[in-house]
Amino acid sequence: MTGSYYYYYDNEQDMQNENLVLLHKLIERFEYELVEFKEANRDYDKNKIGQYVSAISNEANLENQQFGWLIFGVRNKDKKIVGTDYRQKSGLDQLRQEIAIGTNGVTFMEIMEVFPEVDGEEKRVLLFKIPSAPTAMPTPWQGHYYARNGESLTSLSIDKQDRIRQQSKKDWSKQTLEQATIEMLDQEAVQIARTKYKEKKNRPHISEDVDTMDDGQFLTKVKLMIDGKLTNGAMLLLGNPDFDYLLESAPSIMWRLYGANGDDKDYELFQMPFITVVDKIYAKIRNLTYRYMPNQTSLFPTDTQQYDPWLIRELLNNCIAHTDYTTGGRIYINEFEDKIKFANPGTFLPGGIMPILEPSYNPPYYRNQLLAESMVNFNMIDTATSGIRKVFRIQKSKFFPLPDYDLQADNQVSVTVYGKVLNENYTRLLFDNPDFDLYTVYLMDKVQKGESISKEEVKGLRKLGIVEGRLPNIYLSAKVAEIIEEKARYVKNKGFDDAYYKDMIVRYLEEFRKANKADIDDLLMDKLPDTLSEAQKNSKIKNMLFTMKTQGLIERDGPNQRLAKWQLKK
Repeated sequence: MTGSYYYYYDNEQDMQNENLVLLHKLIERFEYELVEFKEANRDYDKNKIGQYVSAISNEANLENQQFGWLIFGVRNKDKKIVGTDYRQKSGLDQLRQEIAIGTNGVTFMEIMEVFPEVDGEEKRVLLFKIPSAPTAMPTPWQGHYYARNGESLTSLSIDKQDRIRQQSKKDWSKQTLEQATIEMLDQEAVQIARTKYKEKKNRPHISEDVDTMDDGQFLTKVKLMIDGKLTNGAMLLLGNPDFDYLLESAPSIMWRLYGANGDDKDYELFQMPFITVVDKIYAKIRNLTYRYMPNQTSLFPTDTQQYDPWLIRELLNNCIAHTDYTTGGRIYINEFEDKIKFANPGTFLPGGIMPILEPSYNPPYYRNQLLAESMVNFNMIDTATSGIRKVFRIQKSKFFPLPDYDLQADNQVSVTVYGKVLNENYTRLLFDNPDFDLYTVYLMDKVQKGESISKEEVKGLRKLGIVEGRLPNIYLSAKVAEIIEEKARYVKNKGFDDAYYKDMIVRYLEEFRKANKADIDDLLMDKLPDTLSEAQKNSKIKNMLFTMKTQGLIERDGPNQRLAKWQLKK
């Protein structure tokens, strides 16, 4: 039931209208195990919410559905819309995190706020979209497993637990579509697949063999057709968009262009066949010429495109290959003036970016094994995870910042690629040290972006003479500052000897005769190292004044320390 209730929208009003339709459909035709209505006038027990999340998530898994619903603001007895004042936006965002803690990471896919009109009055209703329990992993709440028995909340029986735990990981892209036929594929896309396959294999006898096959034989050879039935992967890559309804949630990719002020300037929605969509999206991206000086030894700047064409195609194809299509989400390509952000539904299976930078890394499994293999066969992506490493190497070779992977959002992976220099020091350091390995450059990149690194990582960079300072205030060393002609910045970070500051105080008192603490602060605060906090700077000035007093350089002009001013000792 719930699979047909996912909608796409391009503005807030469309979203509100579609969600209102969704609400009324859920009220009219709901399934006891997958939808729960609550009034929740002002508050509702968080523990109860967690139990319902566990129960509905587990029932959705057992019913082979993608998600279920918990709805606040609708009376369960008669399904009358009564409205709710339960938590506002910040509280709802916090609730997502609170639920995730108690369910081993499972939380709401979406929280929709809709305002239906009832008897001339607008009511607020909340729709919590709860994902199906992951394959072979029942969803707990505080260590206990819950289920539904009609409208009743109950414990998840041993039998149901076993049914979930005994599931094997399913390859979505390999599942077949009963109603799909070859006539429902895009013929141009099929021909492109044939051509790309022959180019990838690059063997005369294979090309001759493919040319003798009809479409069904070819698709069977590349495993996109199994036992005479088309797979999800075949429809995704090669399908005619008129037949996207055959997939439980029609896949799509949204490209959006943002101006300097963050406003939307343009957008376009792309549908399958995805084998042709990459070139169409790339044509939309403004890949401008960027001019910069990678070092100070040449009078001529370097001209380059903001983004390497291979890099853009690889990251976009990675989104296609690794999206979790069971969530019904959309891939987004958000283009800004100096960066592009790629986002796709799903989780990052390696768990973090560091393991992938190791040449020996092998992924635990692929979310869409057949789809990934087909995209490799059609020369759309590199094998295994070498593509991501190549993306990092491309940015390194251009002396540009490395890609930023954001893995914090629930069920979403996003990566930002920069089309310009962020820090000239970093760029010139890379230029002067082309042999730095990818791991070292990754740590340097974190330093230039002000991100934290561990003590051991700092120790490694310090051995190379790259950084100075103490955690968390790490900055480029004097050696590097001289190389990149940034001595001024180094001085601001490291500061001067105390004798320099004391001399400034003496000169000030020679000029103006007397000064209170505020005068001394005005004199020195902006000249002390930027790595010191305001409190640390204040403490340093006090210590210097005390030292100068004990050295007999200065004295107070009266006994009242709060009101007395500093002067040179007579």
